[in-house]
Order: sequence, then structure tokens, then C-alpha cells
Amino acid sequence: MEKKIYITEEEREKCQKVADAFADLYEMADIVVFDVGRYGFVMLKFYTPPHGFEEDATYTDSRSLFDALWQEWLHTTLYLTAKEMQLDDILYEEVFNCLSKEKQSAIIGRKSDFAQKAEISFIAQISTYNCNVAVISAYGCVI
Repeated sequence: MEKKIYITEEEREKCQKVADAFADLYEMADIVVFDVGRYGFVMLKFYTPPHGFEEDATYTDSRSLFDALWQEWLHTTLYLTAKEMQLDDILYEEVFNCLSKEKQSAIIGRKSDFAQKAEISFIAQISTYNCNVAVISAYGCVI
């Protein structure tokens, strides 16, 4: 029986660069990314003993992995900022808008830093933040 391969070797190398570029995210949150061979890369999130990780996602495309890790980094950064500012039950976008223009630019600029480390190109979104409907609750959960 022939084993199916879900990711090309070229894309696997690109995904590894993306995973490596976001190394500081793994220290900030309960998130890890692993190379799982022919299946691609798996992102595991929200570790709760003794059950393990609450969420997982598999990626076979470096661009999708980059976008997912960027969103995780951005949400984690805004959550930690809100916590530091003692803000509860507000939208990520509201946290972002509470920041100075310099801080907003620094946060958005990190996307370029990550893209450069990962050797991936992206279209910069200057001065806007799209958070969809994520809310930071008083208990640190994303609703």
C-alpha cells in the first residue's frame, strides 16, 4: 500500500521556516507547532492537563500557517496588553485602538519582521486591525 503524502518537500521546508519565525509565540501562549512528516505541520493550542490540547489544526501550506500564527501572535499580544492595562471584556480591536499610534505601528510592523524571518512575502495592512468578533473575557478566554 502506497502512503499518501500531503505536503511537498519544498512546502515542508517553507513551513519549517514559518514555524521557526514565530518561536517567541510559543513562550507567550500554550501553542506549539510540530512537523508531522508527510502530513504537514500541526498547531496545538490551549493545553489543559490531564486531557492535553484543546485545539489542533494541520497545515500543508506555508502561507496558511503564517496567517494562522500571525493571528495567534496578534491576539496573544493584545490579550497580554489588555491584561497589563487592566482592561476586561473588550474587543481586541478596542485594545488595539487604545494604544498609541507608535505602539500600533510597532505591533503591525512585527508582521513584516515575521515574514522576513520566514522568507515569505505579504501585503502590508497599514493602520488597521481586523479582529472579527473576538472578545477578551475577564477570565482570559476568547469568546
